[in-house]
Amino acid sequence: MEHKSWKAVLEALLFAAGDEGLSIQQISNVMNVTDMESLQWIETLKEEYQKEDRGIQLVEMAGVYQLATKKEFSDYLKKLVEAPGSQNLSQAALETLAIIAYKQPITRAEIEDIRGVKTERPLQTLVAKALIKEVGRADGPGRAILYGTTKEFLDYFGLKSLEELPELKEAGEDSFEQSEADLFFGLNKQEH
Repeated sequence: MEHKSWKAVLEALLFAAGDEGLSIQQISNVMNVTDMESLQWIETLKEEYQKEDRGIQLVEMAGVYQLATKKEFSDYLKKLVEAPGSQNLSQAALETLAIIAYKQPITRAEIEDIRGVKTERPLQTLVAKALIKEVGRADGPGRAILYGTTKEFLDYFGLKSLEELPELKEAGEDSFEQSEADLFFGLNKQEH
């Protein structure tokens, strides 16, 4: 693999991994190289980020490597988080928040079962915005964190209490099959 290619691939992998980061073994497996090559590439990329005038750096934490912002830009990042326009939530965060609001207290694993995708980043966003919080621990192995909404959640959506949440209509199996059929046959859902 050419020098520029492996750097681009490695950077893309680290970006996609986000806060979870990647171990040397994961990088080696995905890029189909030895652990030594992966470590060399990591060190080279880390040095380039340090030398260049970049806003990000490559850090190792608990045996995994991840991209992170440089500390000298923390004032700007604080302004971004506190800016009025930064209060918008992503679709993933809204879906996660809706699940928590209706099913609380609920664990991350239960949320992921419902959504069908990982929810670590949306949960971090919601905790950072104080829309959800830890409300206890589940019984059983690992004692998973139970999440629930906060007063800020109610304020954010203009609710006085959770009882003001719109009622969920239970979709039966027949309606699911019909909506699935509608997709395949191009029927307009409003006709039903």
